[in-house]
Amino acid sequence: MKRMSRKAFFATFLLVALLIAGFGSYYASAHPDGLTFVAEKTGFSDREKSSGTSDGPMAGYRTKGIDDARLSGGVAGVVGCLLVLTLAGGLAWAVRRRSPADEAEHAEPTQNDPAAARTEA
Repeated sequence: MKRMSRKAFFATFLLVALLIAGFGSYYASAHPDGLTFVAEKTGFSDREKSSGTSDGPMAGYRTKGIDDARLSGGVAGVVGCLLVLTLAGGLAWAVRRRSPADEAEHAEPTQNDPAAARTEA
Protein backbone atom coordinates (compact mmCIF):
# COMPACT_ATOMS: atom_id res chain seq x y z
CA MET A 1 0.00 0.00 0.00
CA LYS A 2 1.36 3.39 -1.01
CA ARG A 3 1.88 5.95 1.77
CA MET A 4 0.12 9.28 1.53
CA SER A 5 2.42 12.27 1.37
CA ARG A 6 2.34 14.81 4.16
CA LYS A 7 0.91 17.50 1.87
CA ALA A 8 -1.84 15.19 0.63
CA PHE A 9 -2.71 14.24 4.22
CA PHE A 10 -3.00 17.86 5.35
CA ALA A 11 -4.97 18.83 2.24
CA THR A 12 -7.41 15.97 2.85
CA PHE A 13 -7.65 16.86 6.55
CA LEU A 14 -8.38 20.51 5.70
CA LEU A 15 -11.03 19.55 3.14
CA VAL A 16 -12.80 17.18 5.54
CA ALA A 17 -12.66 19.73 8.40
CA LEU A 18 -14.11 22.47 6.20
CA LEU A 19 -16.86 20.17 4.89
CA ILE A 20 -17.85 19.21 8.43
CA ALA A 21 -17.74 22.85 9.57
CA GLY A 22 -19.67 24.10 6.56
CA PHE A 23 -22.35 21.43 6.21
CA GLY A 24 -22.41 19.74 9.60
CA SER A 25 -22.83 22.97 11.54
CA TYR A 26 -26.42 23.28 10.33
CA TYR A 27 -27.29 20.05 12.14
CA ALA A 28 -25.67 21.04 15.44
CA SER A 29 -27.69 21.27 18.62
CA ALA A 30 -30.12 24.14 19.06
CA HIS A 31 -28.71 24.47 22.61
CA PRO A 32 -24.94 24.50 22.01
CA ASP A 33 -24.19 26.46 25.18
CA GLY A 34 -24.77 24.11 28.09
CA LEU A 35 -24.58 26.85 30.71
CA THR A 36 -27.41 28.84 29.12
CA PHE A 37 -29.56 25.71 28.87
CA VAL A 38 -28.95 24.81 32.54
CA ALA A 39 -29.61 28.40 33.63
CA GLU A 40 -32.98 28.32 31.90
CA LYS A 41 -33.87 24.94 33.44
CA THR A 42 -32.86 25.93 36.97
CA GLY A 43 -34.34 29.41 36.87
CA PHE A 44 -31.39 31.77 37.13
CA SER A 45 -31.25 32.86 33.48
CA ASP A 46 -32.68 36.27 34.46
CA ARG A 47 -29.26 37.16 35.95
CA GLU A 48 -27.55 36.69 32.59
CA LYS A 49 -25.57 39.68 31.30
CA SER A 50 -25.02 40.48 27.65
CA SER A 51 -21.55 39.77 26.32
CA GLY A 52 -19.45 42.57 24.90
CA THR A 53 -19.24 40.60 21.66
CA SER A 54 -22.93 39.71 21.38
CA ASP A 55 -23.30 42.03 18.40
CA GLY A 56 -20.13 40.75 16.70
CA PRO A 57 -20.01 39.43 13.13
CA MET A 58 -20.06 35.76 14.21
CA ALA A 59 -22.16 35.99 17.40
CA GLY A 60 -24.64 33.22 18.10
CA TYR A 61 -23.04 30.74 15.68
CA ARG A 62 -24.34 32.84 12.79
CA THR A 63 -22.80 35.26 10.30
CA LYS A 64 -24.11 38.80 10.47
CA GLY A 65 -25.53 40.02 7.17
CA ILE A 66 -26.48 36.57 5.83
CA ASP A 67 -30.21 35.91 6.20
CA ASP A 68 -30.29 32.24 5.18
CA ALA A 69 -29.83 30.23 8.41
CA ARG A 70 -28.07 27.29 6.75
CA LEU A 71 -25.62 29.48 4.83
CA SER A 72 -25.07 31.79 7.81
CA GLY A 73 -24.18 28.90 10.11
CA GLY A 74 -22.03 27.26 7.44
CA VAL A 75 -19.99 30.41 6.85
CA ALA A 76 -19.53 30.87 10.60
CA GLY A 77 -18.41 27.23 10.89
CA VAL A 78 -15.90 27.53 8.05
CA VAL A 79 -14.48 30.82 9.37
CA GLY A 80 -14.20 29.40 12.88
CA CYS A 81 -12.55 26.23 11.58
CA LEU A 82 -10.01 28.20 9.53
CA LEU A 83 -9.26 30.46 12.49
CA VAL A 84 -8.67 27.54 14.87
CA LEU A 85 -6.58 25.59 12.34
CA THR A 86 -4.49 28.68 11.56
CA LEU A 87 -3.83 29.40 15.23
CA ALA A 88 -3.07 25.75 16.03
CA GLY A 89 -0.87 25.37 12.95
CA GLY A 90 1.02 28.57 13.77
CA LEU A 91 1.58 27.42 17.33
CA ALA A 92 2.75 23.98 16.17
CA TRP A 93 5.11 25.60 13.66
CA ALA A 94 6.51 27.96 16.31
CA VAL A 95 7.28 25.22 18.84
CA ARG A 96 8.36 22.49 16.40
CA ARG A 97 11.61 20.67 16.87
CA ARG A 98 14.29 21.85 14.53
CA SER A 99 17.04 19.72 13.11
CA PRO A 100 20.68 20.56 13.93
CA ALA A 101 21.13 21.73 10.32
CA ASP A 102 18.31 24.27 10.73
CA GLU A 103 19.78 25.58 13.97
CA ALA A 104 23.28 25.84 12.47
CA GLU A 105 21.91 27.84 9.56
CA HIS A 106 20.44 30.47 11.89
CA ALA A 107 23.17 30.46 14.52
CA GLU A 108 25.40 33.45 15.13
CA PRO A 109 29.08 32.81 14.29
CA THR A 110 31.38 32.60 17.30
CA GLN A 111 34.95 33.82 17.58
CA ASN A 112 36.25 30.25 17.96
CA ASP A 113 34.58 29.18 14.68
CA PRO A 114 37.31 28.95 11.97
CA ALA A 115 34.71 29.00 9.17
CA ALA A 116 33.30 32.28 10.44
CA ALA A 117 36.81 33.74 10.69
CA ARG A 118 37.53 32.87 7.04
CA THR A 119 34.31 34.47 5.77
CA GLU A 120 34.91 37.67 7.74
CA ALA A 121 38.49 38.15 6.50
